[in-house]
Amino acid sequence: MPQNINQRNRYNRHIRSCSMIVCLPLFFLVLITIKTNALAGIDQRLFDDDSAQPWHITADEISFDKKNNQYVAHRNVIISKENKKLTADFVRFNHETMEALAIGHVVMTAGEDILVGSRMEMDLQAEIGTVYDGTIFLKENHFYIKGDKIQKTGKNSYKAGKASITSCDGDSPAWKITGRNLDITIEGYGFVNHAALWAKNVPVLYTPFFVFPVKLKRQSGLLPPQIGYSDRKWEEYIQPFYWAINDSSDATFYYHHMGRRGDKVGFEYRYMLDSESKGTFMYDYFNDKKVDNGTIEGGDEWGYPGDGATRPNSDRYWLRMKSDQAMPYGFNAKLDIDFVSDQDYLHEFEDGYTGFDAADKYFTKFFGRGLDDYDDSTRVNSLNINKIWSTYSLNAEARWYDNVINRRQKETDDTIQKLPFVEFNASKQQIYKTPFYFDFDSQYTYFYREDGSRAHRADAHPRFYLPLKLKNYCSIEPSFGVRETVWRFDKEEYRSSDKTTLYREFYDVKLDLSSEIYQIYGGIGHNIDRIKHTVTPHIIYDYIPGKDQSKYPGFDSVDNIAKKNLVTYSITNTFTSRASQDVTAKDSAEPPDDAPVNYSYNQFCRFKLEQSYDINEAKEDNPSNWANQKERQPFSPVYGEIELAPLQYFKVQADAKWSQYESDFQSRNIATTLSDKRGDRLFVEHRYTINSIESIYTNLSCIITDNLEVYGDYERNQLGSKDISKSLGCLYKAQCWSIDFKYIDEENDRKYMFIINLYGIGEFGRSLAGRMMEEPL
Repeated sequence: MPQNINQRNRYNRHIRSCSMIVCLPLFFLVLITIKTNALAGIDQRLFDDDSAQPWHITADEISFDKKNNQYVAHRNVIISKENKKLTADFVRFNHETMEALAIGHVVMTAGEDILVGSRMEMDLQAEIGTVYDGTIFLKENHFYIKGDKIQKTGKNSYKAGKASITSCDGDSPAWKITGRNLDITIEGYGFVNHAALWAKNVPVLYTPFFVFPVKLKRQSGLLPPQIGYSDRKWEEYIQPFYWAINDSSDATFYYHHMGRRGDKVGFEYRYMLDSESKGTFMYDYFNDKKVDNGTIEGGDEWGYPGDGATRPNSDRYWLRMKSDQAMPYGFNAKLDIDFVSDQDYLHEFEDGYTGFDAADKYFTKFFGRGLDDYDDSTRVNSLNINKIWSTYSLNAEARWYDNVINRRQKETDDTIQKLPFVEFNASKQQIYKTPFYFDFDSQYTYFYREDGSRAHRADAHPRFYLPLKLKNYCSIEPSFGVRETVWRFDKEEYRSSDKTTLYREFYDVKLDLSSEIYQIYGGIGHNIDRIKHTVTPHIIYDYIPGKDQSKYPGFDSVDNIAKKNLVTYSITNTFTSRASQDVTAKDSAEPPDDAPVNYSYNQFCRFKLEQSYDINEAKEDNPSNWANQKERQPFSPVYGEIELAPLQYFKVQADAKWSQYESDFQSRNIATTLSDKRGDRLFVEHRYTINSIESIYTNLSCIITDNLEVYGDYERNQLGSKDISKSLGCLYKAQCWSIDFKYIDEENDRKYMFIINLYGIGEFGRSLAGRMMEEPL
């Protein structure tokens, strides 16, 4: 039998959403796909008969016609079986031939789906039937499918005269899609005449004849396009085509027309073997009509500021891929590829079907790891093989840092690659039955670069702990670590000394002291019966001896471990409220004395202060102070952070660093969220870092009526006195449709968006790319 309704619904929920007014063939493909699946699903539930289960018939009057071997029922007729029920004014039923005729106020239900008509003829054995003046209501999708004569002419074939579909309630729907002489064959093709989209009683789109594939598993064909306009690209049209390859893989092809820039093509391939073995490959390419060679004549407005580099190339592309693969013996492999033509590409294509935002969100959702920031000109590519035990872990990785600017525009490339990077770690664990604990970090790396020094490095760092507790007053944990690092160079011309192999030994000491003091206050109020105030003082001492490391290569922070003689002290205050969820507030009856009481807890305030004291900096013979002729500054800036949520709809988060030497803030950030039960929301954030950034961002959403919402956001660089982006939009939502207007003004572009969403059809708009990743095939 055809695919059931639940499978069809999952299919529809994962196809991309329509943006603006879509092309004619798409609307009619949507119409027929939904109608076909709906008819097939209704057929499976209504006509499918389990002969082992009896039918039950009740009516005001029931008789048996022996001559024709038929049951005849009059008035208030009810025929039921399991979750199926048929009601009508008159029913004639032949149990031998399984033929049934129902007339007058015919209503048949299957679960929550309903079929209504004036007359119904069914042959349950041949799986054929006709419904006159029929209406099918699908509860899960809130779909109404109507036809003057809906026929099932064979096991996999259907016909309908005048047919329409909508998700709107009422006799005069806000929108509907209609067609005539519908003729379809499941897993074959369908034909329809005079297909049209209507807004109320006004036809909006029309085509006289349409042929379409009818595939209930996964259907190849056109997906909803995206249409838009912007200053940099002018008119845009993106048309995807979906290809259902087989049960475990599919692909999408993209054609992207940009009136000012040219035509871009894209390709996505997805496969899923099981939940742990899956992959997605994406590639886009186009020949840009505009380049940025740094001159006005050459088009300097086609670049993006901030990277200090031009973009003279016209061949532009982006290859990205992620793959997970389960391997024998509990190992897992992960492959990440991110290869882009130039540093401006991801600025240019940040949104859209094949843009950065969509790819990053997709990879994060289905693989648990996203992409590097769109403005990062160095992209990380890696192959990782790992295994995790209960107390140990192994990671082996080849990591390639693709510096796009160096690769495209410079003759030399000294970007450091890690080919490979192997890491073996042991988590903190007890040493047999002694009071001592240990953990262990180790790694091996081969540092490779096209131009520059290359070397092998091995590093091992075990640490030993002795946790102590002074009654219930405080916890003390001294620890001691030793570290051995070895380098071996394989290019003589880049050695920092005449030695092929270098060694380094370090030790470090740490002392961790903490305590917790709390007080519980009662009798606060009617809604809150207790508040717990907890104070947690914390002191950490870190010591690493100083050592001359100038002869070491300096590939990363492991090669140059700074000396440390540091005391860090902090105090954290938390306030947690307890509210009783007793039923006595709603019920007049008192609960039994032994009835359990349910409580809810809310940490409504957290406040932390932290500072460090550098003992090395405080010493009078510190040579760095002599060289720079500056005052010793052993105290770090005071760091503070606060999280405050006293009310359900109000939240504040803030942090700051204050320098007592400069008598000024080194940084300060604050974010506030205010909302209400209606859904109104205001978010305001201010960020400041001395001599670096000062920006403000606000986002507002206001519910004007139950149907109308106004929203917008604004971001400004206060340090540079210029706006970064601003937008304003208006969303109107009706029972079965919505319309969204939005204007976006960014630093390098302006965009206009006009989106109509027909509920049910809009659901038909989300990405088929996500279908296989959400549910195993």
